[in-house]
Amino acid sequence: MSENYISCKAENGSINISEEVISAMVRTAVTEVEGVAGISNTTTGEIAELIGIKSMSKGITVQIIDDTVKVDVIILVRYGCNIVNVAREVQNSVGEVVQAVTGIEKAEINVHVSGVAFEK
Repeated sequence: MSENYISCKAENGSINISEEVISAMVRTAVTEVEGVAGISNTTTGEIAELIGIKSMSKGITVQIIDDTVKVDVIILVRYGCNIVNVAREVQNSVGEVVQAVTGIEKAEINVHVSGVAFEK
């Protein structure tokens, strides 16, 4: 279970959202973007876990610091797609999900393109 949560005060108590929940929703949002071939599975995710940054999904890192959210996503783009446009669409999609789930309007969304996937 995650040690980091976004906490919201509610009428009858509080609501806590773990970074794993955010990560799972980010994964869904990213894979639905046209032009994304997949989420990259790199060793940077393993290094991040060693230094205390947890991620339920390889290729997606979520950090919660003082009720702010930072998301790093590593993607593969389909050959023939405009890389910058795909990355921007991923940023927009992830930003919308983070806002919908947490209520935080401004989150840092970093998209890293690790490669291009060619059709077989």
